[in-house]
Amino acid sequence: MDLGKEILFFFSTLGAFNGLILSCYFFFFVRKKQLSNYFLGALLLALSMRVGKSVLYYFHHDIPIFYLQIGLSACFFISPSLYFFLKSSIENTKTIPLGWKVHIAILGATILTVGFILPYHQNLYIWRHYIIPMIYTQWGIYLVFSGFLLKDIFKKALAKYADLKAYDIWIFSIFMSNLLIFLAYVWSFWGGLYISAAIIFSLVIYFGVFILMYHKKAGDLFAMPTAKYANKKVNEEDTQLIISRLEKVMTEKEIYKNPNLKLNDLAKEINISGHQLSQLLNDKLDKNFTLFINEYRINEACKILSNPNNLTIEAISDEVGFNSKSTFFATFKKLKGTTPPCISKM
Repeated sequence: MDLGKEILFFFSTLGAFNGLILSCYFFFFVRKKQLSNYFLGALLLALSMRVGKSVLYYFHHDIPIFYLQIGLSACFFISPSLYFFLKSSIENTKTIPLGWKVHIAILGATILTVGFILPYHQNLYIWRHYIIPMIYTQWGIYLVFSGFLLKDIFKKALAKYADLKAYDIWIFSIFMSNLLIFLAYVWSFWGGLYISAAIIFSLVIYFGVFILMYHKKAGDLFAMPTAKYANKKVNEEDTQLIISRLEKVMTEKEIYKNPNLKLNDLAKEINISGHQLSQLLNDKLDKNFTLFINEYRINEACKILSNPNNLTIEAISDEVGFNSKSTFFATFKKLKGTTPPCISKM
């Protein structure tokens, strides 16, 4: 191996190795234990395995074919990890939802089943002409969905006076880096320079390390900013995004069913300050916090009452988040103009 190839091998291998180190950092050592950090760790791990396989195969064609299958299988998890990283970051998801677990389990079962039934070393033609194109197609589809998650950041970036924060730049850079690596692999699949993706990955890793070192506390990189802007008015560009997150928390997590829910609790769920949430409810929805929550509770009560069931009024009141039957009755009559039993007879 000549000097040029040795330098290229060192640079490419160092990128894959540093990727593994960074994945361990996000899995075990990052200061903020957030769900998005675990998905970022999974993304870096999958990329490092895929790139590591590319480097080894490019410089040592005689490596065991089993390692090639591991690298290609890891490729199957790159874009799903990116998608869930972005989704958990933007929506400030704290615990992994059941739907995500099922999604990931199906992906894992699929690649394990294919690898077991059609091992790479015995089915080279099938892998090269069908399975690998399917993996790249899946990668591309997830990238498209990931791009849709960032549509608001894209709008900010294209605006004449964009107000991109460190958080926006961080996740946007991760998305664009993955897009470049994907394009490099697709190019190499169609006859381009095979090692190009490994080189891009190394550059991306060094760029990521630079950002981490620049933001020493790293707190503003892993979640949408809150405290720093706690007393500032929510700008118009962010309003729709926040309202969308608010509706998602209310409908999917049904947080209104918590009888002890406070303004600051809800604000924390969508990663803004209590002052900003109160301001948004009053200015954009023309409601205070109590009315906003009670509307969800009463609407849920109406759904329960409209279906045959054996629940008592007291049980329904508790189910939807009221502390007392009397408060439930008073709120129901105020919002619906009638009492609960009248709904149940309809």
